[in-house]
Amino acid sequence: MAVHGESLPVDHRDDTDSADLAGFGYGQQLERSLGSFSSFASGFSYISIMTGVFQLFFFGFGSGGPAFIWTWPLVFLGQLAVAFCFAEMAGQYPLAGSVYQWSKQIARPVTSWFAGWIMIVGAVVTAAAVAVAYQIILPQVWSGFQIVGGAADIGATSTPGGAKNAIVLALGLVVFTTIINIVGVRVMAKINNFGVAVELGGIILLIVALAVHIRRGPEVVLRTSGAGAGHSAGYLGAFLVASLMSAYVFYGFDTAGSLAEETMEPRRHAPRAIIRAITAAFIVGGLLMLVGMMAVGDIHAKELSVSGMPYLLKSTLGNTLGDVFLICSGIAITVCCLAVQTAAIRMIFAMARDGRLPFGASFSRVSPRSKTPVVPALITGVFTIVVLLINIGNQRAFFVLTSTAIILFYVPYLMVTGPMLLRRLRGAWPGPDHGPYFRMGRFGLVVNAFAVLYGIAMVVNLFWPRGAVYGTDHWYYQWGALLTSVLIVVVGGVMLAVRRRAWTASDDAEVVS
Repeated sequence: MAVHGESLPVDHRDDTDSADLAGFGYGQQLERSLGSFSSFASGFSYISIMTGVFQLFFFGFGSGGPAFIWTWPLVFLGQLAVAFCFAEMAGQYPLAGSVYQWSKQIARPVTSWFAGWIMIVGAVVTAAAVAVAYQIILPQVWSGFQIVGGAADIGATSTPGGAKNAIVLALGLVVFTTIINIVGVRVMAKINNFGVAVELGGIILLIVALAVHIRRGPEVVLRTSGAGAGHSAGYLGAFLVASLMSAYVFYGFDTAGSLAEETMEPRRHAPRAIIRAITAAFIVGGLLMLVGMMAVGDIHAKELSVSGMPYLLKSTLGNTLGDVFLICSGIAITVCCLAVQTAAIRMIFAMARDGRLPFGASFSRVSPRSKTPVVPALITGVFTIVVLLINIGNQRAFFVLTSTAIILFYVPYLMVTGPMLLRRLRGAWPGPDHGPYFRMGRFGLVVNAFAVLYGIAMVVNLFWPRGAVYGTDHWYYQWGALLTSVLIVVVGGVMLAVRRRAWTASDDAEVVS
């Protein structure tokens, strides 16, 4: 078979991949046209260093000082363990829907349903959070992008004028990504590939440009800037808060698995794409922050804790060159939002196809022309806009909601790594039919256990109702992430109770964990 060895002509690969898909009980409805780079690009653009780091560097630096950068390798190691587990699943189950499908294969139907539901909500909220990043970047390139508000609102989302302008810019981006996702996966992949190429090239050039301006040595990463003051646990408390910045960036690498039914030879390409995406993000993101802190003129400038990376670039490289790299960041934000919505669409499609969602027939229908699920594209676009509108009236509520989105990925990830670990302990994973795809071998148990322990620890850290993250003025903001997550689970539970009446007896007889 082509997926195990040498490459065959494209039409033969398509036939082999379609036959492989049929073995899982599904027909080839989506267009299978993505290659190795497109598979990698889908995961890398979701992580998107030029989105996450540019948007959240100020939070990490402001919370933990220069030493916050040590959260980057620690979070990477935890998520890399998760990525290795996902790579094993992607090689064994090359199906649209990633986490939902993987959980479905090794856990109870209820577990897989919640994994998919929570991921869908998380992706919609994440798309809104990513789209808002336009406000941080574009008005700083050209003041004409500050359509609502004035000069004081440029680059800000917390001011009334900045919040409103963020919605205006974000709405345009969401409409664009929705249209592209309706047009078809080929166009989406071309735009995404271009964006990732620009982002990778831009980051490499940016690192070189900053390296030319280095003013201090790498020992800067040992400075805490007094960040531990005010924390009962000293700098450890500040470090745990700062780690949320890295946690906010390192997720979404499972997208390569979500596009498995549109990828040629997915058993071979998807596992590699998952590992490569998170590894590439770690390397370039870490170097960018390290060299940036070594190059910035005033490491104590308060703007680093307010504006963050945009200030660092412009103050170090000048306005013209700084604007060039901010434009690259704008392109990265565009393809990041596109990738996030694409993953959500595939999740809805996969669950609807299995009869797990209301109006399943409509949600799982694929356009004969574009070969894409049109209704899920429209639904995700509409709900993303609804989430965005919250930011107009209450920016704090929007922040709580977007923080919750991160939790809404870490929990479903545990719904895969947890059942996988139980199966390993029972000697049932990997099974005898695993095949010559990606597998961790004798290291599997240790890596899997570490992935679960890391996931639990980070979920606790994310839920922790700290004033340093959510403010101290109102208790419901501090508990907002937990309360919002509980509400989402309750709503999902009601939907599940209704949908389970339509599940067949064979569904309930699936292998349990």
